[in-house]
Amino acid sequence: MGSRDEAQPSVAQDPFAAAAQPLLLPPAAGLVDPSASSPPSPDEDSYSPISYHHGRRPIRDLPALLLFLILSLATFALGIAAVARRNPAASHASSFVYDRSTSSCVLPSSNSFSSSSSSSTFSKDLIWTLVVTLLLAGPIALAVLWLLRHYAKQVVYASIPFFIVIPSFLNVYWFVACAVGHDCRHAFPLAYRIIVLVFVFLLIGIFLWIIVANLHRIELTIHIVRVAATALASNIGLLAVLPLLGIGLLAYFSPIIVFLVFSTWNGRVVPREVEGTGKEYYKCVWKQESWVPAYFAIAIITMIWSAATLMEAKVYLISGTVAQWYFNKEESRPSKSIRSSLRNAFGPSFGTVCFSGMTVGAVRVVRAIVDSGKQGEEARGFINLILKCCANFVLAAIDFVNKFTIIFAAITGEGYCSAAKMTYELLRRNLLSAVFVETVSTRILVGIIFVLSAFYAIAVCAILRGISALGMEMYFVAALAWLLLIVVLGYFVHVLDNVIDTIYVCYAIDRDKGEVCKQVVHEVYVLLPVSRNHGSSVNRSSLIP
Repeated sequence: MGSRDEAQPSVAQDPFAAAAQPLLLPPAAGLVDPSASSPPSPDEDSYSPISYHHGRRPIRDLPALLLFLILSLATFALGIAAVARRNPAASHASSFVYDRSTSSCVLPSSNSFSSSSSSSTFSKDLIWTLVVTLLLAGPIALAVLWLLRHYAKQVVYASIPFFIVIPSFLNVYWFVACAVGHDCRHAFPLAYRIIVLVFVFLLIGIFLWIIVANLHRIELTIHIVRVAATALASNIGLLAVLPLLGIGLLAYFSPIIVFLVFSTWNGRVVPREVEGTGKEYYKCVWKQESWVPAYFAIAIITMIWSAATLMEAKVYLISGTVAQWYFNKEESRPSKSIRSSLRNAFGPSFGTVCFSGMTVGAVRVVRAIVDSGKQGEEARGFINLILKCCANFVLAAIDFVNKFTIIFAAITGEGYCSAAKMTYELLRRNLLSAVFVETVSTRILVGIIFVLSAFYAIAVCAILRGISALGMEMYFVAALAWLLLIVVLGYFVHVLDNVIDTIYVCYAIDRDKGEVCKQVVHEVYVLLPVSRNHGSSVNRSSLIP
């Protein structure tokens, strides 16, 4: 393995003159390159050394916190008022008729409606399959974590062939099944079937080319995944706390949804003249109060901001917990790390979390508007394509910067803007770039859960064929089970991906201070390229144990 000095460019070649100096530390005589043309700027020694802030943290980003609380309180206050002022006539507004004698809408008589529900074999099998899948998803995720921690190399190399085999098999299977089936054969002509078959194989070929082009990074990916799995296994309580936060968000959303429903009941039944009938004719319609659309806007903004804030709170919790594990030089796991991270996330740093959530929510909304906006004839063309690409690039950049900003804030307790600036300076001074955190690891993990979910769906099909009387619906049930397992394991991969990013920032802090808190992390992360145009700092053979 190459030394650390071999992995970095010389100071003379560095575009940043102060690269040899640790970030945010007062310059010392032994750390300043005598060949540097200019001394460090005065603001460089205004920062304290970067490390995990264990003590009492000050309240940060108070304006964002106050704005979030005001919006939430307004949503609940107006919702309670909407429930109290609801008009029961809204539930049967269509039953009102116009009374010419009183020139108003009246309810002629109360009607009773009855509904009946029937259960079928399909619904029963579907419910049981999804329930069992949800119960098995947790143990499967823990099993995957254990395998990645101890047998990452075997799991990765065993899964890679199935990235090609499973899509190819499914492509051939549907083609043959459609050719055998009478209805599908007549509804889908042979020429179209062949076109789809060739197109899918073309996509599989492109995916195969991507895998072959990144084979030289597989060993590095294996080591990164193993380190992240070890960190997550050392803080296994995160996998129990994070779903509880999701349940808490659902509990928070439940009354807001109820308020939205009852807000539509605020209004009255009014007569409206029907035009175009040639004579005076009225019908009864429901007219909402004018404030209801405004309340809908407030409630939807609150829900979007709350969902994004909880998502950022989860990243904050993961980052704070993993950072405590990383900077703990003892062999034992730090006690109460999850509890302290929760206290910081929903305590003094909740304003920072709200600020980050506001940024993420705004990016999601703008991206949805850009992607789903209707295009007229005048909006189509090359210029519109360029504008959309530029907008997506800017939004992706904001989303990316936000991710590492909240990680840094969880470690240091800084405010949002200060954390964004200090993160950039930290990575720049150490010749690192967060863009080059091993993205192949995420793709490999997604491929692994895809393979596991596909095998699970095949097992579901086999079990249903043996114990159930379902026909073609069996494939639909298996597809839903596959989708549910993919979602749960995808969330597990998302957590592991956040762990990888957190360890990267912790490694940058170590390099900045000239310390080594986790030797195994330094042995892996030092191999990452310093730019997209550079390869790994050591040869691939040095990765193989």
